[in-house]
This record gives sequence, C-alpha cells and structure tokens, in this order.
Amino acid sequence: MAEKTADSQYIKNTELFSGLPKNDIDFILAHSQTISLQKSKALFFSGEKAACFYILKSGEIRVFKKSDDEHEEETARFTSGDTIGDFDFARGAVYDAYAEAAEDSQLIVFPKSGSTIDSLASDAPDTVCNILLNAIIMMTGRIKATNKLLLENMSWVKDIHRRAYEDAGTGLWKQTLIADEIIGALKDPSALIMLKPDRFKILVDSRGHCIGDEAMIRIALILKNITRHLGHGWPLRLKSNETALIISSCGADQAESIAEQLASEIADMEPSPATDDFEEFVFSATVSWCVWPLDGSDWDALFQGNYANLLDTWKADGNKTVHFNITDKKS
Repeated sequence: MAEKTADSQYIKNTELFSGLPKNDIDFILAHSQTISLQKSKALFFSGEKAACFYILKSGEIRVFKKSDDEHEEETARFTSGDTIGDFDFARGAVYDAYAEAAEDSQLIVFPKSGSTIDSLASDAPDTVCNILLNAIIMMTGRIKATNKLLLENMSWVKDIHRRAYEDAGTGLWKQTLIADEIIGALKDPSALIMLKPDRFKILVDSRGHCIGDEAMIRIALILKNITRHLGHGWPLRLKSNETALIISSCGADQAESIAEQLASEIADMEPSPATDDFEEFVFSATVSWCVWPLDGSDWDALFQGNYANLLDTWKADGNKTVHFNITDKKS
C-alpha cells in the first residue's frame, strides 16, 4: 500500500497528469507498472516509437546520441523524480536518441506492458481525453517557453549567428553570407565593389605576416566605416587579401563614388616605414565595381565576372578603379 501511495504521488507530480482528478489518477496508476533497470541496460533505442513514458523513482538515466563513427554525445541525464520521454509520448514521436541506466534504477512506466493509449481509450475515454488535453497544454507550454527563451537570449543567438559568418582576422563578413542571406535582401539596384591591395605579397615577404595582418585590419576598418556612414551595406572578406562591399539600393553614380573613395582611402593609409633592408611601402589598391542588375541581371555571373575583372586589372599593374559590365566584357 505504501508503495502504491508513493507511486500515486509521483504520477500526480508529472506534468502530463497535472491537475487530473483522483479517479483519473487511480486509473493511470492501475495501468502503470514499476520496472527495475540494471546499470548499462537500455531503456529505449533511437528509432523506437515512444509508446510509453517513464517516471524515474530512483537511480540515474542518461540519454545520448551516437554518430556514424560511434562517437557518443550525451544530451541529457535524469535523476530521481524526473520524467523521461513524456513529450515524445505526447507527440507519438520516434526517439532520436538512446537511453540507458547510468546506475541501477527503478522507473514507473505508463502505460504498462501490453497496453497502449488507444486500448485505454476504449476502457476510459474520459480519462484518456483528459490526458490528451493535458498533453496539448504541455506541448503548447513548452513551445512558448522555448520561444520565450530564444527571445530573452536573442543577443546570444545573434552572437552565434555573427560568429558563424564573421572572419576572425578582420571582423568582416565571410563570403558564405552572400549565398545564405545577402542575395535575398538585395534591392534593385545594388552595388558590388571589390578591392585587392597592390603588391601585398611584397609587403608580407619583406615585413612579415604580422604586418600583413595589421594592414588587413586597417583595410577592414575603412570598409566598415563606409557602410557605417551609409547606414547599410555588407563589408566582406573574400579570399586572402581580397575584400568587397555589397550595398543595396545603390545606383551607378553612388557606386562609382564609393569605389573611388575606397581607393583614395587605401592610398591615404600610413605607409610602412623603410628599414635597413627595405624601402618605404606605400599602399594602393585595385578596385572593380559594378551594379546589379544594370551591369548584369544574373547575380552569380556578375559576381564572377567582376572578380575576374578585378584580378585582370590587378595583374596589369593595378592601382586603378574600373567599372565592370557583362555586356561590355562580351563585346
């Protein structure tokens, strides 16, 4: 009797059964069973349908996932009083993880072996209706709680998003941001301005990679300041020392002006001073700009064409600001 009373209390405290009247609790108790699970024995497997759920009376249960190389990643650990799998049971879902006893454990199982929620519905439809109603309330509550958590931690979510797309060396956006987000946000017309510093290899070979990294940080700051002044736009790092600006709602006249400003500000960067072995290094840059869709309606083709134009101009001594147009290039 004492054990049944204790089991009844466990059931009353379960979210799925919260607030149910005594006769419903008695019915649930009658269709539950207590099982023992030895250490390292499985409770359920990944891919198995959640036909029941568990209330842990004693012991410890761990839940984990296995990767293709059999590496285990623990996703949850339950102790006495915890409910295991109620959300999956309420949704009629399939487990996506594996659970086993971390130590010898005792659990209450509902419904007990040989019973299903459908078979119980024929015996006590009102009780099962109450359980299902509680399941809907529980799922809605957890979804709301999750949404609230996301909203309350939006700065954290944004930080993760930023880190995924941010170049660690310069703080510029990575090129992957273009395909994932920028293209969908572009408004006709949009400027694509690409930049490659001239003789950069000479700077790195003569002064070292640290000086090259410092130069890239200074170039990145120029790009960021331009978009900050405009109030919009994306400063990006493409490959190695190649960078770009993508500016939505930007026509040809403004794009050309920004490209010339960019080249001018690179030329105004403080030179790297002369040493005993090397002369003063004065900065300059090659800039190639175009406007979508005025200079080409296919964004990918325009991007690749402008990039090729940048490299061709840079190889031909550089230090120029040039305009790219797909039609002109073809002709």
